[in-house]
Amino acid sequence: MPAGERFRDAAAVIRYAAFTDKPTGGNPAGVVLDASALNDSDRLAIARDLGYSETAFLSRRHGGEAGEYDVRYFSPEAEVPFCGHATIAAAVAMAERDGPGRLVFHIAAGTVPVVTRRDEAGAMTASLTSVTPSVADPRAADVDAALSALRWRRPDLDTSLPPKIAYAGARHLILAAASRDRLARLDYDFEALRAFMLSQDLTIVDLVFRAGDGLYHARNPFPVGGVHEDPATGAAAAAFGAYLRELGRVAPPARVMVRQGDDMGRPSRIIVDIPRGNGPITVTGGAVPIGG
Repeated sequence: MPAGERFRDAAAVIRYAAFTDKPTGGNPAGVVLDASALNDSDRLAIARDLGYSETAFLSRRHGGEAGEYDVRYFSPEAEVPFCGHATIAAAVAMAERDGPGRLVFHIAAGTVPVVTRRDEAGAMTASLTSVTPSVADPRAADVDAALSALRWRRPDLDTSLPPKIAYAGARHLILAAASRDRLARLDYDFEALRAFMLSQDLTIVDLVFRAGDGLYHARNPFPVGGVHEDPATGAAAAAFGAYLRELGRVAPPARVMVRQGDDMGRPSRIIVDIPRGNGPITVTGGAVPIGG
């Protein structure tokens, strides 16, 4: 029996919804708290079997201190360099098993500290701090290619929030919609957008709309992971925080809220804390177990 099947049979894969306080909200993630016996084929098979946008696989770090883990993320199609919602899910799962505190996740891009705590209502939350982010200008031709695959046009964009490539552990193309209605109408060419994203090494296309001071709506197509859309994307939210700081659209230290998943019927709330300087971004959310 393959290792992936053995793990599924042993219920070693746990399921959490991240960036929500309800199992029917947020973004579902798979979590394997001890993946040391799994190879890459096993991990991919588990992720594909679950069908969630990502599954996090943790292994205690050799020679590391207590609370240090090597973490890898797999979508149903391929490994992903960093996944925020699966990080939040994994940290909350560990905190519920071992108690809240500080963890250190070592990912492909570097080190991601995570702090878990119980809020005043008794719910467990987690705050991840990204690797050092960066923001760059995309080529005009690449923006046009993305718009074509999305079936958007240049007038659909908010000119006060220009297209950028933002990175906080994974690369994301950020496109701001000029209206909430434009954001709500997501009907894109799956294969065309997938091919474009693979050519640009993009993990997510982060479609956003500014709803007010400190409040943004987001939708995240994820065809490279074999998923039409992510209802919550912590990695993209961290990159978006760096984007807002780079553009001078916030006065750090600042906090913004990203609302995602509303148009999918899986409402998610992502808190993004943006410090002064050029340093890492902190993303906070809750997570709850999914039954079954």
